[in-house]
Amino acid sequence: MLRLDGDPADTGERWTPEQVLSLAPDDASRKAGARLSTAGPWSATGSDGAGAVWGLCKGSGGSPYRTVVDLTGPAYTCSCPSRKFPCKHALGLLLLWSRDSTAAGGAAVPDWAAPWLTARRERAAAGRPAARTGAARAGGDTEAARKRAERRAARITAGATELEQRLADLLRGGLAAAGRSGYGLWEETAARMVDAQAPGLASRVRELGAVPGSGAGWPPRLLEECALLHLLDTAWLGRDRLPEPLAVTVRTRVGLPSVADGATVRDHWLILSQDDTSDGRLITRRIWLHGRDTGRSALLLSFGAAGRSPQLALPVGLMAQADVTSHGGAGQLRAEIGDLLSVPVPIDAPPKGTDCAGATGLYARALRDDPWLEALPVTLSGVVPVPAGDGWQLADADGDDALPVAPAVVSRPGLWRLVALAGGRPVTVFGEFGHQGFVPLTAWSDDPSETVPLI
Repeated sequence: MLRLDGDPADTGERWTPEQVLSLAPDDASRKAGARLSTAGPWSATGSDGAGAVWGLCKGSGGSPYRTVVDLTGPAYTCSCPSRKFPCKHALGLLLLWSRDSTAAGGAAVPDWAAPWLTARRERAAAGRPAARTGAARAGGDTEAARKRAERRAARITAGATELEQRLADLLRGGLAAAGRSGYGLWEETAARMVDAQAPGLASRVRELGAVPGSGAGWPPRLLEECALLHLLDTAWLGRDRLPEPLAVTVRTRVGLPSVADGATVRDHWLILSQDDTSDGRLITRRIWLHGRDTGRSALLLSFGAAGRSPQLALPVGLMAQADVTSHGGAGQLRAEIGDLLSVPVPIDAPPKGTDCAGATGLYARALRDDPWLEALPVTLSGVVPVPAGDGWQLADADGDDALPVAPAVVSRPGLWRLVALAGGRPVTVFGEFGHQGFVPLTAWSDDPSETVPLI
């Protein structure tokens, strides 16, 4: 049944413009949406207490574009021809709603907006079987699928065996030779792993090739990465003897698809960060969630090919109830999320944090379950960013411990935003902590309700 029963006069807490713009698929959409954030081009705007916002936007044609947003998706529909989601009209409408309560205040849902909202909420009332990110749930275990899986496993085994031989040859010849052979040898080996249908191994081989050019002290780093790759190789070759959760992790690390077949947890999830990375062919979006009631962390991944922005986008700094289903495997953090079950509201307090020693202990225990884990989501409480040599550290305000900030983020604006936010005082910082250091993603100062993205 359609839930258009929210109090039209009550639209709840409004998002900030920054949270609205975090939903934009690209910079061009941000700029275009900002230009439509004034009341001028809009008419018949309104919102209800159930998360719906709507309006008519004057365009170049004779008829205005009909734009509707459901904050509980968030989901959007617009009569404009744009294939971007959200389009500039949806962004402009949300910006107008966030800044001007009179321009998009409480009102009855118009007839032209009701059908779309009705369809969405009837689907919600009937259940939320479809997850929105990542791989689909496994279908029936057909005989043909089983044979394809066996053939792929055989090819990966052949590739892993060949990779073991190449690692042995590298160590037999000495690591110094790796610095003279150039990147071609690594690329050739990575291509061989792609042929073996083991993209996870191929990715790690490419990372090995970059180590000799990473500056002073590269031989120990190369030896460390070789050891991790050897461990993954031997784990795959001996996967039948591993506990099933660890075997699932090994299969995922070599590049086999992962499915969300773990437990589904309903919680009020804090949306802590969202950032995109690109390898030139694929854009990967990482969204970190934290369950307010369960204390669990979840990583949502979404992908966009050929320069297109990933479809999933959630506003950082807000919190909403949702069902989150985790992927299988030991220490697995990846998960999928269904539609939001409530209108997102601002986070009232950051996750419970720990000190620097506590973060180190958490990472050590996580490596026990997944030795190839690059980084763990951690919230640090009462830390102060301080310079240390050519880099930075996050130091306990009431102790002697400190964690190094990852060198890769020292030159990013987010670090300076964190330094300015702290101003020499203790702050709470959420980020990823791994063997390369701490990557700050979000911070809170004295006002715990003010979430500051650092990306």
